[in-house]
Amino acid sequence: MPAVDWVETTDPPSGITAELPGKATVRKATVSIEGENVDARMYIADTRDGAAGFAVHDMPGDRYPLEDNLQRVLESYMQNTAEPLTSSNVQKVTFDGRPALDARLTSETGVETLVGFIRLIGDDKHLVQALVLGPEANEKALKTMHERLLAGLRIP
Repeated sequence: MPAVDWVETTDPPSGITAELPGKATVRKATVSIEGENVDARMYIADTRDGAAGFAVHDMPGDRYPLEDNLQRVLESYMQNTAEPLTSSNVQKVTFDGRPALDARLTSETGVETLVGFIRLIGDDKHLVQALVLGPEANEKALKTMHERLLAGLRIP
């Protein structure tokens, strides 16, 4: 199998960049957080091992606890897919001096189990999420992909 070509992807409004394993599909949305409308953009690349991407929310990343934002990610996934998503191994970390939260993700359906990893980063002007998700059989490759995604993530 050929190696994946990683592509630098930039969120134009914020200047936040990340390297993704392929050309990204962009999804824009306005989400309601605590009754406030927040513009968000997600950049996702699909690979044979799973999907990798990052999301930028136009709100101060420290407005709400990162644990609350993680819970919103889980709830949003369940609303969009009708499948459960749970988090484990939740740890507070830092990312370039910013508060961050890491978690392992699991979605068990009757057909297959999906696993992934997410890091939520609180910035003065944005909430940033970096995540990968794919079949449990690909967990090692997904972990490597997540580490590469984080290594290439730049928040100005």
